[in-house]
Amino acid sequence: MSSPSRLNRWLASDWSQWFYPGPRQHFTPEEMARGGQQRWPATVDHYVYVNLIILLAVTSGTQRPWVWAWPAVLGLGWATLSIARWLWVRPTSLRLNLACYGVAIVVAAGMIVLVKAGLRELVEAQTMLVLAILTAVLSGWWLLTLYRVQQIKARLRELDEQAAALRLSNRLAAAQIQPHFLFNTLASLQHWVDTQDPRAAPLLRDFTAYLRATLPMFERESQALSDEIEMVRRYLAIMQARLGARLRFCIDVPAEVDAWLPPGLVLTLVENAIAHGIEPQLAGGSVHIGARRHGDRVVLTVSDDGPGLAPGWTEGVGLSNTRRRLLQAHPLASLTLTDAHPGCLATLTL
Repeated sequence: MSSPSRLNRWLASDWSQWFYPGPRQHFTPEEMARGGQQRWPATVDHYVYVNLIILLAVTSGTQRPWVWAWPAVLGLGWATLSIARWLWVRPTSLRLNLACYGVAIVVAAGMIVLVKAGLRELVEAQTMLVLAILTAVLSGWWLLTLYRVQQIKARLRELDEQAAALRLSNRLAAAQIQPHFLFNTLASLQHWVDTQDPRAAPLLRDFTAYLRATLPMFERESQALSDEIEMVRRYLAIMQARLGARLRFCIDVPAEVDAWLPPGLVLTLVENAIAHGIEPQLAGGSVHIGARRHGDRVVLTVSDDGPGLAPGWTEGVGLSNTRRRLLQAHPLASLTLTDAHPGCLATLTL
């Protein structure tokens, strides 16, 4: 039973690796741009040169020193590392085999030239050493190419997993659209329709536009600030229709302030401002949304004039998810909540 299985595995082996070794993975330019931006490790250069210098020093101390040995050996080391860096930039079987066969041909041609020049004894004496060095160099290139391919594949997997996590966070954020907001809006709409209240038609238009803008957006990884503000405007129009004079709002976001951010970030901050700053007050209050550009930064603010942060407050699920999604998309961004006396101020810096 074992012999046929071993025979089948032997027959199924990739025999082309004997003549055309190297990885079978081919990366597109887009994949290289995403996952192949790691720099060549300079420690490899240091390691090779230090070992070559030690080898030359030991050899010079025990045998007759050759004046040309030092520049020749160090030059060959430099050439070997140059080809290694060339393979690092684009690790393909084609490049690996061009390097291996090319060097083998050059070495063979050099040995033939030395034999023709009358140095047959020198060539015969050093053949095994040359073959050993050549085998080590070619094996090093081969292992380097395989390692580099695995490194790029791992980086691409990591980026894909991060993108999948971001999409999942977006879907979770979509699921966190406050159910009481939807149900209360529908209840108000139904009551106004039953009583033929003229506010029903505008509310229905704003509510439909809000849902049309909100539900598909969470499939995107990012959206323009202008789209986010338009969605916030629809949300505030709905809440103002429900709360009446208890809610006042102002949106001060100049058209020239452009930015891309995960969908729903500003909307979540506005929802928190209304839920914790406006609705608990019988007299209501106002919400202000602003944005300004400061150099290479965009600063967005959402403020209300409610009671402010409660003593010992902690972030809820919605705000925690917002902060996580923000840092996934913009690692250098920040989100802070502070007391505004009165009210609360949320500052989002991109």
